[in-house]
Amino acid sequence: MNAFHSLGLGLGSIPLLSSAKTRSISAENFTGEKGKAGMATEGTGATAARELGQGWKVSPSIHIKARETVTLAEIEGPGVIQHIWNTVAPNRWRQLVLRIYWDGEETPSVETPLGDFFCNGWGQRCNVNSLPIAVNPAGGFNSYWPMPFRQSARITLENLADDDIPGYYYQIDYALDEVPEDAAYLHAQWRRNNPLPYMEVHTLLDGVKGQGHFVGTYIAWGVNNTGWWGEGEIKFFMDGDEEFPTICGTGTEDYFGGAWNFEHPKGEYGVFSTPFLGMPQVIQPDGLYRSQQRFGMYRWHIMDPIRFEQDLRVTIQALGWRAAMEGKARYLPLQDDIASTAFWYQSEPHAPFPDLPGRNELEVI
Repeated sequence: MNAFHSLGLGLGSIPLLSSAKTRSISAENFTGEKGKAGMATEGTGATAARELGQGWKVSPSIHIKARETVTLAEIEGPGVIQHIWNTVAPNRWRQLVLRIYWDGEETPSVETPLGDFFCNGWGQRCNVNSLPIAVNPAGGFNSYWPMPFRQSARITLENLADDDIPGYYYQIDYALDEVPEDAAYLHAQWRRNNPLPYMEVHTLLDGVKGQGHFVGTYIAWGVNNTGWWGEGEIKFFMDGDEEFPTICGTGTEDYFGGAWNFEHPKGEYGVFSTPFLGMPQVIQPDGLYRSQQRFGMYRWHIMDPIRFEQDLRVTIQALGWRAAMEGKARYLPLQDDIASTAFWYQSEPHAPFPDLPGRNELEVI
């Protein structure tokens, strides 16, 4: 009996033999079919390969037309997507929408701008050195989130722009294998407040129904005030919580694994990227047209998933400081640009997502 399955990967399981079948989809093999890779005679590399012929990098990427939705992968299960690599020009990261559908569902389980899924929400290259998401020079997006499916997986990419994208490069690596009964499906949802209304909280998730566990947060946070901006608490309302949550954090920098305003050394932000937590991106004003500070932060709940049985809602406050009066400081509710991507696993079916905003609302401005 084969005790190994493709969700049990790690150094300890590497020596174990398995009957799983490894496959890969790319522009050189659109279906992932066995023995059918590198056969293209037409493609974005055909001119460069014209003296070499078939088998010599004829189709390394795809062309995406304006306002077009392309299907990157259609896979019959059971199986698990183990790795996704892709790259495209940074100005496209909020113009492209990534969607993933499991087992023939009509509404996507993953729906986010491409860059935000890979912890790059600002359209400026930022390297990330975490366990599930790795971004390497120059703009190489990698996902190692395990994505099991039982019947099928479909991955699409929508171009919201009015012009064509001449080069999108991608590779989707997966295994055809049995999926354990207790394996849940990956979900990811993007939300934005720009600006956040005064004295309101930013909602990362609401309306999640079913059993599952929350596994991560990425936030692209644009600050519209001077001074420190990260006093707000994150809150997890689960399984019937109403006014007060079960889990409440103590501050934004605390939730993302830092402390004391991320200062290191004093007067500078300490950029960091670790397996589970990071603030890899700090965009400083340039004194002319770039007037605001912008930050990219992630927090993966891999070693501490937040379990829920029936429902989940997640919010975060935006708080700074007012000038002290009579020696007593007061919080200042902020009206910042906050774009969040929430990651979680849950059983299907899932509740429909809110409508994703249009390109003007997604745009980095």
